[in-house]
This record gives sequence, C-alpha cells and structure tokens, in this order.
Amino acid sequence: MTPARPGAAWLWVLVAGVAAALHVGKLAPALALLQAELGLTLFAAGVLLSAVQVAGMLGALALGALADTVGPRRSLITGLLLLALASGAGALAPGAAWLLGWRVIEGVGFLLVVLPAPGLLRALVPAAQLPSRLGLWGAYMPLATAMALLLGPAVMAAVGWRGWWLLLAGVCAAAAVGVWRAVPVLPAAPRRAFVAPLRDTLAHGGPWLVGLAFGAYSSQWLAVIGFLPTIYAQAGVGVGAMAVLTAAAAAANIIGNIASGRLLQRGVAAPVLLATGFVTMALAAITAFALPGESAATVALRYAAVLLFSAVGGLIPGTLFSLALRVAPGDHAVASTVGFMQQWSAAGQFAGPPLVAAVAVAVGGWQFTGIATALVAALGLLATAALAARLRRG
Repeated sequence: MTPARPGAAWLWVLVAGVAAALHVGKLAPALALLQAELGLTLFAAGVLLSAVQVAGMLGALALGALADTVGPRRSLITGLLLLALASGAGALAPGAAWLLGWRVIEGVGFLLVVLPAPGLLRALVPAAQLPSRLGLWGAYMPLATAMALLLGPAVMAAVGWRGWWLLLAGVCAAAAVGVWRAVPVLPAAPRRAFVAPLRDTLAHGGPWLVGLAFGAYSSQWLAVIGFLPTIYAQAGVGVGAMAVLTAAAAAANIIGNIASGRLLQRGVAAPVLLATGFVTMALAAITAFALPGESAATVALRYAAVLLFSAVGGLIPGTLFSLALRVAPGDHAVASTVGFMQQWSAAGQFAGPPLVAAVAVAVGGWQFTGIATALVAALGLLATAALAARLRRG
C-alpha cells in the first residue's frame, strides 16, 4: 500500500467528486424549464433525470477496471475534462435527443472521477483517519445535489439552463487543474491484465451484496429528492422557497454520511448502520407521501419526514464505501469493486425516477410513492442481512 501523503490532496479528491456530482444534480431544478422549452412529458423528464446513469448501469464495472489499470489520479483528471466537454456541448444541444446523448457521456466522466476516489483516499490519508474521510466522501453526492438545487434556480434565472450547463463545465475544468496540481503522482501499482480486476470482483460475493444495497438506497433517494422540485411546483410553492426546501432535504443526507464515519470509528457494526438507514427511509417515505390532510401541521410533518428520510438514509452510502474496501478481493480491484457497487447504484437511479413517475401518473398523485420506495428498502435489508452473515464468517 502506498504511504499516506500529507497536506490537502485528499480535499481535492472530495472537490473532484462534488464537481462531478453537480452534473447529476443539475437537472432536477431545470426540469420545469426543459419541459417548457423542449415539450417533455413527466415520464420523459424522469428518463432525462436518470440518463446520466446509463453509463454506470452498463459499464461501471469495466470503467472501474480501467481506472485500476490507468491509475486513480489520471482517471480523475480525465473524467473531469470529459464532464467539462460534455456539459459544454450539452449547453448547445438543439433538442432533447442531443441533450440525452451528452447526458450519457457525462455519466462516463462522472464514473471516471468517483470510482477510483475511495482507493485514492486510502493512499492519501493515514489509516486511522480513513473511516471519517470516507464518511466525508460519501457526502459528495448530497452536497452537490444541495448546491445544484440551491444555486441552479438563481443561475438559470439570470442565464438560462444553457448558461447553467456552461458554468458547471467550467467548474469541472477548474477542478481538473486543481487535482493535477495538488494530488501527487503515486508509485505505480504492479501491472495486471485488464480482465483480472473484472474477474476477481465478479467471483466474490461481497461486491454483489454491497452493490445490491447501494442500488436499493440510491433508487429511493434520487426518486424522492429528484422529484421534490416538481412536487412543490405542482403544489404552488414559489421558486425561491422550493429551492431552499429541496436543497435542505438533500443537504440533510450529509449528516448521515459524516455520522457513519464517526460511528464506524467508534466500533458500531456496519450492518447496524445499514439496517437503521433502510428502516428509517421506508417509514419516513410512507409518512411523507401517504399522510392525509393539508393543514400547516401536516405539511410540516411531511417535510420533517423527508428530512429524516435523507439524513438517516445518509448512514448507508458512507458505510458502504467503507465496506467496499473491506470486501474487495484485493488492492488491485478496489476501483472495480466500487465500480460494481456504482453499477448497481446507477441501475437503481435509472429505474427509480421513471418508476415513481409512472406510479404517480397511474394513481393521479404522489400518495403511493412512499410505499413504492419502502418495497425497495426491503431489498436493501435483505442485502444487509447477507452482509452481516458474511462479516460474521470473517
């Protein structure tokens, strides 16, 4: 293992993750504009919301193996530059089809950034600090989502959604320069065939279980948080209030991510944290969407349930990133294992929003959303039970 490096290099890894994840979160606050300008239906908007996950759903494992082969630093820089290119080109898209295509390419860049990051953090920080750093890393997605939801409406009010795309292209280009300057070139790992990380990852049960758990988590989280702006807009909530409320709901997830690292350092078992997250998400989502009435107290209780859904659910990704390092078949397959986990996550994020949109259209409202996501949480609990049994066997 590479010796830990001093300084703030690990912070630039986190910055790279946030910059990349902004491209996942940038679409939610733009949906209303895109629907009006491009004539999208609600289901088509759900597909566009999920399109960035196509690359992950189809090829995250292979891209993880590629990152293991070329090295994590080079992978991060390449991914950031690809995101800058795709977002800049997407800003010039003449229609929904072109925008969809560039969203898929953004997905490739996103994966090249996030897949090698946990392994790179392990090389850059002392072992005693790794759980807390991985907890912070697990917060890259909710932090970026909150930033996109909070800043996106204001930026788009000034320069439109195309200007918002161009701005985020510049953010990724700047992050690429920061990583290039601040993250050291690590000693080369022993060369292995490209297929070795793929073969070893697929041959072990641990990566399958963390992948299933991540998919169960991410499908719920993106479906609920991704459609909150649309739900609030339909309820007549103003743009400013909508942005703040949705951003706060996304940012609440950071609490659980950071807490997961602290709790793991204090000896709390990973399956306990996972089970707590899945059970809370199921109960909170049912409360948030099925609670009847429109009084001020009821609306406040629903929003509190959304905050709880996101905050306690945040225990799951931070815990799973730590578990991915433990269940990987070796140092040569860390990015591949994270890639396989991300592939399940991408499949969940791709399926979640269209499924929730289809249920809402079928029943004429959002009242069954919580029940639909609770069923997915049950799958996460099954994966958690299997992981607990595997950890007990050593």
